[in-house]
Amino acid sequence: MDKIIQFLKEVRVELAKVSWPTRNQTVLYTLVVIGISVFMAVFLGLMDFGYKFMIDKFLL
Repeated sequence: MDKIIQFLKEVRVELAKVSWPTRNQTVLYTLVVIGISVFMAVFLGLMDFGYKFMIDKFLL
């Protein structure tokens, strides 16, 4: 039990050393990730649609 308590104390000390982002930075980074994800989903969806169209039109 002492080892677990010691481990948790060390974790707390290490977490105090972390440079945490501000709230604004976190919101900005989250919006960037969501934006890139939406862009990639649309891009890949259009590519898939284009390939399907080409296959249906010229191969089948």
